Amino acid sequence: MPRTTNLNPNLAAWLDTIARSELTAALLLVSDDGYNVWEGSTPDDPVLFNNYATHPGINNPAPHGTSTAAGRYQILHRFAVAYIQQLRLPDFGPESQDAIALQMTHECDPGFRRALAGDFAGLVAACASRWASLPGADYPGQRMQRLADLQGDYVAAGGTVA
Repeated sequence: MPRTTNLNPNLAAWLDTIARSELTAALLLVSDDGYNVWEGSTPDDPVLFNNYATHPGINNPAPHGTSTAAGRYQILHRFAVAYIQQLRLPDFGPESQDAIALQMTHECDPGFRRALAGDFAGLVAACASRWASLPGADYPGQRMQRLADLQGDYVAAGGTVA
């Protein structure tokens, strides 16, 4: 569950869906709800960081090469640095990661129109360029989730589909 409070239920469910898609439910359970997970982690071998002061910025080995992705939404270092500055965030803590993921969503769904209207399939399609695990993403070597599975996670997290 996102640490940011008072979110619209569809936006909170969307953030949960991204986290499950990028990390898996099992990995969320063996970490700080994903907020401290590095790319390449598995539930059996979680690679975690313990300092939220800044994005870890470490190039970790991953199945598709190396990556600086980290946190609940697997944000790349270069983007985290830019968003932290743009949004004037204090750190890479849970609330900051939520704010970055919401900003990334807003950039592909201005005004959160699709999210608020419950257009889940449209939201996934619009945001596929942001998260490698979403259907339609063009990230070679990355695992991609099925839309039906993601929608099930979204509804289970309290999101509504129109």
